[in-house]
Amino acid sequence: MHPMLTIAVKAARRAGSIINRASMDLERLTVTRKAHSDFVSEVDKAAEDAIIKILLDAYPDHSILAEESGSRGSVNKPEYQWIIDPLDGTTNFLHGFPKYCVSIALLHRGILAQAVVYDPVKDELFTATRGSGAYLNNHRIRVSKRVQLGECLIGTGFPFRDFTHMEAYLAMFRDMIPKTAGIRRPGSAALDLAYVAAGRYDGFWETGLAPWDIAAGCLLILEAGGMVGDLEGNGNYMRSGQVVAGNPKIFSQLLQIITPHLTEQLLAENREQVG
Repeated sequence: MHPMLTIAVKAARRAGSIINRASMDLERLTVTRKAHSDFVSEVDKAAEDAIIKILLDAYPDHSILAEESGSRGSVNKPEYQWIIDPLDGTTNFLHGFPKYCVSIALLHRGILAQAVVYDPVKDELFTATRGSGAYLNNHRIRVSKRVQLGECLIGTGFPFRDFTHMEAYLAMFRDMIPKTAGIRRPGSAALDLAYVAAGRYDGFWETGLAPWDIAAGCLLILEAGGMVGDLEGNGNYMRSGQVVAGNPKIFSQLLQIITPHLTEQLLAENREQVG
């Protein structure tokens, strides 16, 4: 395992232990509403602090971009930047719904280089290093081999903070339902993407995501032989937060359903900051 990935795994497991302890007594937690349907608890903050401490103790010159505390270190094209979601699926966690995870990724000169997605409920550790494949608990994983969308299970995420593109999303959803074997929405994008990498889903799409929601999961999929793109199939997903992913055969079929419903505003956001 790459030394930087080893440190990220240590940080993810430490955060996972904090989350598991807190899950035993959810009613005692202090919870704050950040926005509509967007919550943060003291567990998110404690897990994030633990992750950052471990990463910066090992690599004090690295930059950080984290969901709860924002950015620290160099913000002008840092050589190394850790992207952290200490608890992806906070709403699930707060309800005792066991679908949430820790997500940690490392960018090296703007390129995804290391990824960890850790599910503390199932003790499932998804890892990837660029060029070295993707793994689940040290076993190699690959995307599914299905080629017919009608046989596929597809993951998605409903709009929950910003409803600007609700009608466009619902049109995609409506057209997707009869053309697949099923659609699932557990509520943790990072875990959903890890499931695509492991072949549990054949594809996934969602809009309105943040870098910490998708960075680790996207590298997992790429290293597992899958494809990731924005809503037009291009490479702007980390900036736009609009993501389509799947095995190579299903990726293109998802785009055929999604792209007819892209409004001018959605296209503008999808192409935002390109170049």
